[in-house]
Amino acid sequence: MRKIIFAADMLFVYRKAQYQIMKKISILIPCFNEVENADAISAAVENVLIKDLPQYDYEIVFIDNASTDGTRDKIEALCAGNPKIKAIFNVTNFGQFNSPFHGLCEMDGDCVIPVCADFQDPVEMIPVFVHEWEKGHKIVSGVKSSSKENGFIYFLRSLYYKLIKNMSSVHMIEHFTGFGLYDRTFIRLLRQLDDPIPFVRGIVAEYGAGFNLKLVEYEQPKRRAGKTHNNFYTLYDAAMLSITSYTKVGLRVATIFGFVASLVDVVIAIIYLILKLTHWYSFHAGYAPMIIGVFLIGAIELFFIGLMGEYILNINTRTIHRPIVVEEKRINFSEDKEDQK
Repeated sequence: MRKIIFAADMLFVYRKAQYQIMKKISILIPCFNEVENADAISAAVENVLIKDLPQYDYEIVFIDNASTDGTRDKIEALCAGNPKIKAIFNVTNFGQFNSPFHGLCEMDGDCVIPVCADFQDPVEMIPVFVHEWEKGHKIVSGVKSSSKENGFIYFLRSLYYKLIKNMSSVHMIEHFTGFGLYDRTFIRLLRQLDDPIPFVRGIVAEYGAGFNLKLVEYEQPKRRAGKTHNNFYTLYDAAMLSITSYTKVGLRVATIFGFVASLVDVVIAIIYLILKLTHWYSFHAGYAPMIIGVFLIGAIELFFIGLMGEYILNINTRTIHRPIVVEEKRINFSEDKEDQK
């Protein structure tokens, strides 16, 4: 009898120790007006974690950017039915970069995997990322090898990535949207960064080598339901943030182009002067060259003033130093974690 009791006690201790050392995976789901996808993405992620990664503990955290379509009600219902599903509600929409960055910094898992609520980040990649992480890669970045989105949009994205890669002093990762796995050591670095407008793609490219970065290719599927929130303004905003944060080329091109334009202007002026002096009565320049020249120089000046304005706006935003995100409330987080906020 004593042997049986002793064996039972040892089994209990073993299982308790096994539970205590179980690694935890934090899944972050940023969302804005995703009422049609909230239930489905939560179920899909949890199914993958339970089926393919049963040896890990997990949490699924929604960070909502002030949705107005009922998404919050869906998330609250999910949280009420499962304590492993948590939520952070922002007081307003803080943009497509600040909200996910804040969410990453608030996770306490051994690794964090951000997943888009629209299913364009395939949940089937989660076990792949985790397996690479267990091999020692502290950052595992998903890179789109192809996409089922609009072909023209994908082509424009490819041009953008090529442009940024060639312009930046940092080796930017093409077709990397932030989807991947981040070890807690990298999350610790993100918390230390004092940047009110963080750009995770650039941060990963800048520091990834020190965290044994691994690139994993995947095909991006179509959006499952609802309408995309990306438009010209959001894409432009992303492009300008990357250009003004990680390149100096824009300002230097403005300086060089201005010098070349001035040089060409002087050369043309000298040519016109010589032609007028040598053909005083037969050479009639007219007003057309002057009008064209004035409008051309004006257009060039406006373009580069606007570009410099983007850099100044970037500096101004960092100088004001507003908080990255202001939270309205949290659900299913521990009291200690909430008190720290």
